[in-house]
Amino acid sequence: MKMELQILDWIQQMRTPVGDVWMVFISRLGNAGMIWIAITLILLIFKKTRKLGGICALSLISSLVINNFILKNLVARVRPYDQISALNLIIEKQKDWSFPSGHTGSSFACAWAIFRNAPKKFGVPTLILAILIALSRLYVGVHFPSDVLAGVVTGILSSYVGQFVFEKISEKIKTDKQ
Repeated sequence: MKMELQILDWIQQMRTPVGDVWMVFISRLGNAGMIWIAITLILLIFKKTRKLGGICALSLISSLVINNFILKNLVARVRPYDQISALNLIIEKQKDWSFPSGHTGSSFACAWAIFRNAPKKFGVPTLILAILIALSRLYVGVHFPSDVLAGVVTGILSSYVGQFVFEKISEKIKTDKQ
Protein backbone atom coordinates (compact mmCIF):
# COMPACT_ATOMS: atom_id res chain seq x y z
CA MET A 1 0.00 0.00 0.00
CA LYS A 2 2.83 2.41 0.82
CA MET A 3 4.39 1.87 -2.62
CA GLU A 4 1.02 2.48 -4.28
CA LEU A 5 0.68 5.77 -2.44
CA GLN A 6 4.19 6.75 -3.56
CA ILE A 7 3.31 5.93 -7.18
CA LEU A 8 0.13 8.03 -7.01
CA ASP A 9 2.06 10.89 -5.41
CA TRP A 10 4.73 10.68 -8.13
CA ILE A 11 2.05 10.74 -10.84
CA GLN A 12 0.45 13.81 -9.23
CA GLN A 13 3.77 15.60 -9.30
CA MET A 14 4.10 14.87 -13.04
CA ARG A 15 0.73 16.39 -13.94
CA THR A 16 0.59 19.28 -16.40
CA PRO A 17 -2.37 21.28 -17.74
CA VAL A 18 -1.97 19.69 -21.20
CA GLY A 19 -1.55 16.23 -19.66
CA ASP A 20 -4.67 16.80 -17.58
CA VAL A 21 -6.75 17.53 -20.69
CA TRP A 22 -5.44 14.51 -22.60
CA MET A 23 -5.66 12.06 -19.73
CA VAL A 24 -9.19 13.10 -18.83
CA PHE A 25 -10.14 12.63 -22.51
CA ILE A 26 -8.47 9.21 -22.69
CA SER A 27 -10.04 8.13 -19.41
CA ARG A 28 -13.50 9.13 -20.61
CA LEU A 29 -13.05 7.03 -23.77
CA GLY A 30 -13.35 4.04 -21.44
CA ASN A 31 -16.50 5.24 -19.65
CA ALA A 32 -18.99 2.35 -19.57
CA GLY A 33 -16.71 0.59 -22.09
CA MET A 34 -18.25 2.76 -24.82
CA ILE A 35 -15.18 2.93 -27.10
CA TRP A 36 -14.87 -0.86 -26.90
CA ILE A 37 -18.58 -1.39 -27.47
CA ALA A 38 -18.36 0.89 -30.53
CA ILE A 39 -15.37 -1.05 -31.89
CA THR A 40 -17.19 -4.32 -31.24
CA LEU A 41 -20.30 -3.11 -33.09
CA ILE A 42 -18.18 -2.05 -36.06
CA LEU A 43 -16.53 -5.48 -36.10
CA LEU A 44 -19.96 -7.15 -36.00
CA ILE A 45 -21.16 -5.22 -39.06
CA PHE A 46 -18.70 -6.73 -41.52
CA LYS A 47 -18.78 -10.43 -42.37
CA LYS A 48 -14.97 -10.63 -42.45
CA THR A 49 -14.67 -9.35 -38.85
CA ARG A 50 -17.92 -10.70 -37.40
CA LYS A 51 -16.22 -13.60 -35.56
CA LEU A 52 -13.84 -11.17 -33.87
CA GLY A 53 -16.78 -8.90 -33.02
CA GLY A 54 -18.51 -11.84 -31.35
CA ILE A 55 -15.37 -12.67 -29.38
CA CYS A 56 -15.04 -9.03 -28.30
CA ALA A 57 -18.71 -8.88 -27.25
CA LEU A 58 -18.39 -12.00 -25.12
CA SER A 59 -15.07 -10.76 -23.71
CA LEU A 60 -16.69 -7.48 -22.67
CA ILE A 61 -19.60 -9.30 -21.06
CA SER A 62 -17.15 -11.55 -19.21
CA SER A 63 -15.20 -8.51 -17.97
CA LEU A 64 -18.40 -6.82 -16.82
CA VAL A 65 -19.47 -9.87 -14.82
CA ILE A 66 -16.03 -10.60 -13.32
CA ASN A 67 -15.07 -7.01 -12.50
CA ASN A 68 -18.23 -5.02 -11.94
CA PHE A 69 -20.66 -7.61 -10.63
CA ILE A 70 -18.34 -9.93 -8.68
CA LEU A 71 -14.94 -8.50 -7.71
CA LYS A 72 -15.88 -4.88 -7.04
CA ASN A 73 -18.62 -5.96 -4.65
CA LEU A 74 -16.60 -8.77 -3.09
CA VAL A 75 -13.51 -6.63 -2.38
CA ALA A 76 -15.37 -3.32 -1.80
CA ARG A 77 -12.20 -1.21 -1.87
CA VAL A 78 -12.67 2.53 -1.47
CA ARG A 79 -11.20 4.91 -4.01
CA PRO A 80 -7.79 6.51 -3.43
CA TYR A 81 -9.29 10.00 -3.16
CA ASP A 82 -11.40 8.75 -0.23
CA GLN A 83 -8.24 7.60 1.58
CA ILE A 84 -5.70 10.25 0.63
CA SER A 85 -6.74 13.82 1.39
CA ALA A 86 -3.80 15.25 -0.58
CA LEU A 87 -4.86 13.47 -3.79
CA ASN A 88 -6.14 15.96 -6.33
CA LEU A 89 -9.00 14.36 -8.24
CA ILE A 90 -9.37 15.81 -11.76
CA ILE A 91 -12.57 14.04 -12.81
CA GLU A 92 -15.86 13.44 -11.06
CA LYS A 93 -16.04 11.02 -8.14
CA GLN A 94 -16.88 7.49 -9.20
CA LYS A 95 -20.03 5.74 -8.01
CA ASP A 96 -18.64 2.24 -7.58
CA TRP A 97 -15.79 0.51 -5.77
CA SER A 98 -12.15 0.85 -6.80
CA PHE A 99 -10.93 -2.75 -7.19
CA PRO A 100 -10.48 -3.80 -9.93
CA SER A 101 -10.50 -1.05 -12.54
CA GLY A 102 -13.50 -1.66 -14.79
CA HIS A 103 -12.14 0.73 -17.43
CA THR A 104 -8.93 -1.28 -17.57
CA GLY A 105 -10.73 -4.62 -17.51
CA SER A 106 -13.00 -3.81 -20.43
CA SER A 107 -10.14 -2.19 -22.33
CA PHE A 108 -7.91 -5.23 -22.05
CA ALA A 109 -10.77 -7.68 -22.63
CA CYS A 110 -11.45 -6.21 -26.06
CA ALA A 111 -7.94 -5.07 -26.98
CA TRP A 112 -6.33 -8.39 -26.07
CA ALA A 113 -8.93 -10.27 -28.14
CA ILE A 114 -8.18 -8.00 -31.10
CA PHE A 115 -4.41 -8.24 -30.53
CA ARG A 116 -4.58 -12.05 -30.57
CA ASN A 117 -7.00 -12.44 -33.48
CA ALA A 118 -6.42 -9.55 -35.89
CA PRO A 119 -3.44 -8.32 -37.89
CA LYS A 120 -0.92 -6.48 -35.71
CA LYS A 121 -1.68 -3.21 -37.54
CA PHE A 122 -5.02 -3.30 -35.71
CA GLY A 123 -4.00 -5.23 -32.60
CA VAL A 124 -1.10 -3.02 -31.57
CA PRO A 125 -3.04 0.30 -31.68
CA THR A 126 -5.93 -1.18 -29.69
CA LEU A 127 -3.48 -2.52 -27.11
CA ILE A 128 -1.81 0.90 -26.90
CA LEU A 129 -5.22 2.50 -26.35
CA ALA A 130 -5.98 -0.02 -23.59
CA ILE A 131 -2.66 0.79 -21.91
CA LEU A 132 -3.34 4.52 -22.15
CA ILE A 133 -6.82 4.12 -20.65
CA ALA A 134 -5.35 2.04 -17.82
CA LEU A 135 -2.65 4.63 -17.09
CA SER A 136 -5.17 7.46 -17.31
CA ARG A 137 -7.10 5.97 -14.40
CA LEU A 138 -4.04 6.44 -12.20
CA TYR A 139 -3.37 9.91 -13.59
CA VAL A 140 -6.88 11.22 -12.91
CA GLY A 141 -6.74 9.83 -9.36
CA VAL A 142 -9.53 7.26 -9.27
CA HIS A 143 -7.55 4.01 -8.92
CA PHE A 144 -4.65 2.49 -7.07
CA PRO A 145 -1.97 0.79 -9.19
CA SER A 146 -3.12 -2.65 -7.96
CA ASP A 147 -6.68 -1.85 -9.17
CA VAL A 148 -5.31 -1.20 -12.65
CA LEU A 149 -3.03 -4.24 -12.60
CA ALA A 150 -5.97 -6.42 -11.55
CA GLY A 151 -8.00 -4.90 -14.40
CA VAL A 152 -5.27 -5.88 -16.87
CA VAL A 153 -5.26 -9.46 -15.56
CA THR A 154 -9.04 -9.84 -15.46
CA GLY A 155 -9.35 -8.19 -18.87
CA ILE A 156 -6.88 -10.59 -20.48
CA LEU A 157 -8.60 -13.50 -18.73
CA SER A 158 -11.96 -12.21 -20.00
CA SER A 159 -10.67 -12.20 -23.57
CA TYR A 160 -9.85 -15.90 -23.26
CA VAL A 161 -13.23 -16.61 -21.67
CA GLY A 162 -14.95 -14.69 -24.48
CA GLN A 163 -13.10 -16.64 -27.15
CA PHE A 164 -13.75 -19.97 -25.42
CA VAL A 165 -17.48 -19.27 -25.13
CA PHE A 166 -17.64 -18.03 -28.74
CA GLU A 167 -15.97 -21.22 -30.01
CA LYS A 168 -18.31 -23.43 -27.93
CA ILE A 169 -21.36 -21.59 -29.28
CA SER A 170 -20.01 -21.85 -32.84
CA GLU A 171 -19.43 -25.60 -32.43
CA LYS A 172 -22.96 -26.05 -31.06
CA ILE A 173 -24.46 -24.14 -34.00
CA LYS A 174 -22.48 -26.24 -36.51
CA THR A 175 -23.53 -29.46 -34.78
CA ASP A 176 -27.18 -28.43 -34.72
CA LYS A 177 -27.12 -27.62 -38.46
CA GLN A 178 -25.90 -31.13 -39.35
